[in-house]
Amino acid sequence: MGVGRESAVGRWRARRSELTGDCQAFRGMLGAKMIICKPADPEAKGLVERFHDYLERSFLPGRRFTSPADFNSQLTEFLARANSRRHRVLGCRPMDRIDADRQAMLKLPPVRPVTGWQHSMRLPRDHYLRFDSNDYSVDPAVIGRTIQARADLSRVQVWCEGQLVAEHQRLWARHQTVSEFDHLVAGRLLRRDRVEVVRPVQTEVEIRNLADYDTALGLSVDADHGAA
Repeated sequence: MGVGRESAVGRWRARRSELTGDCQAFRGMLGAKMIICKPADPEAKGLVERFHDYLERSFLPGRRFTSPADFNSQLTEFLARANSRRHRVLGCRPMDRIDADRQAMLKLPPVRPVTGWQHSMRLPRDHYLRFDSNDYSVDPAVIGRTIQARADLSRVQVWCEGQLVAEHQRLWARHQTVSEFDHLVAGRLLRRDRVEVVRPVQTEVEIRNLADYDTALGLSVDADHGAA
């Protein structure tokens, strides 16, 4: 499997390719070999990007997509038509070679490789998780506790000690806030209870007669001449 230099996959370092830990685990589970294209190697890059260029010229123009699922659905329909056409260089239809390609492939492992994005953190006081520039609400009952956030192409889930405390549909827009109604209500109740606890107690303060100070200092008050 050949790939370009993507930070999530690996890089060239000291004249040798170096894969990330996550990429190594994924490659090992599938029993595949990962080759990172060298810098300034247009021939290798051409093998990787040729199919991308074909889709950009033949599939993307004039199309609109509402979600990643809609993109995949339209792409599946497009490839079904494209693979049924006779290819001049191959001398046959691409779909005629699919069975032979599948027979040459290795079987998938019994345990699926880990995919998606995972991260552990302490839930802040505003009980929101930020992922890919968007904020997703979490049950405020776990504020200050360690949570595990998991995201794939369609869902964002948050777990705390094995319990699901948030689940949202993943947004592909930028700088959006996703709030679940139950999380908002629980957050308001939590803030109200906290205000009640820290609210200062009002006490009655006695207003002392000023004549008491005159008496304490040994002063006599004359109605006509003032203090003596």
